[in-house]
Amino acid sequence: MTTVAVVGAGGVGGYFGGRLARAGYEVSFVARGKHLEAVRAAGLAVRSVAGDFDVTPVRATADAAEIGPVDYVLVCVKTWQLADAITAIRPLVGNRTAIVTVQNGVEAPDQVAAEYGREAVLPGAAEVIAYVESPGTIRHLGGPGRLTFAEWDNQPTPRTEWLRTAFTDAGLQAVISADIWAGLWTKFLSVVPSGGLGTATGAGYGVLRSRPGTRQLLTDATTEIRDVALALDIKLPADVVPKTLAWIDNLPADGTTSLQRDILAGRPNELDAWTGAVVRLGNRAGVPTPVNSFLYEIAAARAI
Repeated sequence: MTTVAVVGAGGVGGYFGGRLARAGYEVSFVARGKHLEAVRAAGLAVRSVAGDFDVTPVRATADAAEIGPVDYVLVCVKTWQLADAITAIRPLVGNRTAIVTVQNGVEAPDQVAAEYGREAVLPGAAEVIAYVESPGTIRHLGGPGRLTFAEWDNQPTPRTEWLRTAFTDAGLQAVISADIWAGLWTKFLSVVPSGGLGTATGAGYGVLRSRPGTRQLLTDATTEIRDVALALDIKLPADVVPKTLAWIDNLPADGTTSLQRDILAGRPNELDAWTGAVVRLGNRAGVPTPVNSFLYEIAAARAI
């Protein structure tokens, strides 16, 4: 039987892995702390807008060596946890293992590939709103429960087709992207400018998009990211900036990004993988990023 290991059993990993396990797939979880203890003792409870369910028993451990090599590894940790996860998954990775990255940002695939090779990595992006409500319980609030992914070179393969079939069979959505890099950068544009500007101002989407000054900053930050992507040979559509702003215009007025909420609450955050990545990649590509650089410094000061 094809085997799957989910590294990080939080909102994304717990929801995706829980649905796969419920559908009968052989899924193991790498987790930690009280969440791990609860899952091992009583199974995984998923409370979802799409229907509640429980998975028991659950194979879960803090040590990937207890699982051994698997066919697929879903790396579902936050970006600030990725470096440790890359080392921790070593026992799970065999000669034919596919490592699926679902982190926010655009650098995670390269970071994993630096250790395991590009041929092992399926770059991906998750669309789901879920979190650990209490130890052993995942709360799924919405979002399509979608995984968009592809091979590094965007070519169709049996392993991408198997993963799409498994997700669909489990009641999830899965899309094999025709251009995963354009997809990752398009999502990057949709969250990073409002994340940086929202953190700097403390304002929600409604204020950011309606005040002439902040809307211009939002536009300029988005344009900078587009220019960095184009310089790195990412094939973004010509209208990606106005489409991104139109998408932001339809978000709840009082909504904020996870980056803004985490920084203002003093929690670990993904600033380095969001706005920090824009600055780094802009320097590498020779593209000025003055607005994003300014927002990064303000956000970083607030995160101290």
